[in-house]
Amino acid sequence: MDTLDEVYSRLVIAELSSRYMRGLDRLDKALLASVFHDDATTDYGFIKAPASEFIEFAHNALAQHASNHHMIGQILIGFEDDDTAFGEVYFQAQHRLDMGGEDTELFVSGRYSDRYERRGGIWKIAHRAEVNDWTRSDPPSDRYFHAMPAQLRGARGEDDYSSQFIGRVVSL
Repeated sequence: MDTLDEVYSRLVIAELSSRYMRGLDRLDKALLASVFHDDATTDYGFIKAPASEFIEFAHNALAQHASNHHMIGQILIGFEDDDTAFGEVYFQAQHRLDMGGEDTELFVSGRYSDRYERRGGIWKIAHRAEVNDWTRSDPPSDRYFHAMPAQLRGARGEDDYSSQFIGRVVSL
């Protein structure tokens, strides 16, 4: 792999995680599916399944939450050959959910351990496993957020402000 191809491949692979996170937060199943090869597999511990099954599971689970916010940290990528790479992607995720009749903020911090394959010139995830390093749950403490005057707030799907222009930068 020459240097230019390696730099290009690193950028494309890193963008897969950005698209994945947006797909989770905006409940966009098509965007989530676009980062996986059709025969990709996943292992999240609580669910080991083809990526297509994980996408349905995640969509249904996250739709029950009031909100979600996934952030990406450092991304390490190593190439086995011109068309196979392995990566570790650090993440933190916030989930607002109802636990036993009380709003709860659940924070999860961990890493994705990925195998990427370039097929027909296209890099996608062939296998993704999630490793959790810590979790924390707290009662919500966002009085300030709700006390502010009207402002733009994140929403799901087409209701989100960025949905009016994100198609210009995120192509399936």
